[in-house]
Amino acid sequence: MAPPTPVHPVDEVPPVRQLAAFGLQHVLAMYAGAVAVPLIVGGAMKLPAADLAYLITADLLVCGIATLIQCVGFWRFGVRLPIMQGCTFAAVSPMVMIGTTGGGLPAIYGSVIVAGLAIMLLAPVFGRLLRFFPPLVTGTVILIIGVSLMPVAGNWAAGGSGAADFGDPGNIGLAAFVLVVVLAVQRFAPVFLSRIAVLIGIAAGLAVAVPLGFTDFGGVADAGWVGISTPFHFGAPAFEASAIVSMLVVALVCMTETTGDFIAVGELTGRKAEPRSLADGLRADGLSTVLGGVFNTFPYTAFAQNVGLVGMTRVRSRWVVAAAGGMLVLLGLLPKLGAVVAAVPAPVLGGAGLVMFGTVAASGLRTLAEVDFKGNHNLTVVAVSLAVGLLPVGVPTVYDRFPDWFQTVMHSGISAGCLTAIVLNLLFNHLPARAGSTAGEPAGEPARSGTTPVTPGEAV
Repeated sequence: MAPPTPVHPVDEVPPVRQLAAFGLQHVLAMYAGAVAVPLIVGGAMKLPAADLAYLITADLLVCGIATLIQCVGFWRFGVRLPIMQGCTFAAVSPMVMIGTTGGGLPAIYGSVIVAGLAIMLLAPVFGRLLRFFPPLVTGTVILIIGVSLMPVAGNWAAGGSGAADFGDPGNIGLAAFVLVVVLAVQRFAPVFLSRIAVLIGIAAGLAVAVPLGFTDFGGVADAGWVGISTPFHFGAPAFEASAIVSMLVVALVCMTETTGDFIAVGELTGRKAEPRSLADGLRADGLSTVLGGVFNTFPYTAFAQNVGLVGMTRVRSRWVVAAAGGMLVLLGLLPKLGAVVAAVPAPVLGGAGLVMFGTVAASGLRTLAEVDFKGNHNLTVVAVSLAVGLLPVGVPTVYDRFPDWFQTVMHSGISAGCLTAIVLNLLFNHLPARAGSTAGEPAGEPARSGTTPVTPGEAV
């Protein structure tokens, strides 16, 4: 008999108890980010508490469905990698503007549905762009993803944005305690426990936080047992031209960010994204966004928070993230369970986030280690891309006087840095150079970038 074909780690199905533990880690890592978008948009529109709660449960439900589509896949939908899906923050500003200038939620949902359809149509085009992502570009993008997430972890560690006790030493101390527990488990615990180090750290932090008064479970009693999202709960969608245009810009930003996340997870799991799988993943993003518009929620994209968890735990199975998707569906259908998860205090998540997001940045550095930086302009490509990508992270108001479409693109450090890296790589490593213009190399010798240079006259 022929030996059985080995199963790639991405396709392995762990035992049920491991699926549950690993999957819960992913849910906890993304929960705060997942509910933030409906809270921000609903709060800006001054929706009543009941409508806010409805938006959150609808969001969790579609988050779970979108994750299942992406991880499990069917036909030409789903990248089939361990990718968590969540509402994109790139859409927050346009949606707040649409919702507060007379269009309301129906105009938001109409533009979201059109944007989702556009993503599905454009997915094959983006799939063919994968050749413009050599290690020089992918490493830079992954590094920017990790570093741009650091303020998220910092805000959590300090108590959460807008918290009355933001920056209190007690919050920082709790986050530091969780970080120490995560590191200690990773270093000294058996292999299985080290892979759920984040879950153990969050559990330990929660055990300390409850008696010290950092959180309470009072909201659990008020939450309902069952909540089912029905299509077009807030009315039939309205299709307004200005709203649709702004959301199409968001769609392009989301596709760029998602491409970076797919490449990052592909590097971490040993199953690199290919043009077809990239197109399938983006098509799944589009379908999930259409579902978001139908089921009263917002555009969906890959969640960078969970990319770090994959790299840190080295658990590469897509079925683990699919299990997390199933848990999100339950949280969306059972609001009381969602209230339990929501009771985890921000500093606990912050301690875990520091190591997770740092892992993403370190993975980018590892990819860049494959790139030759001698005698070429590759260092310039990385330096400028990193600077452009981190500018809106360090100075969030830097583009506030620019047009809305420009803000939508450039306020996202990931999309800004990614676009910059692609353009500079084309400029320095693909366009024909004048004789003697390549620093440190004889005229006619191609620059080395980790990709095959294009000869003069060759189509790019």
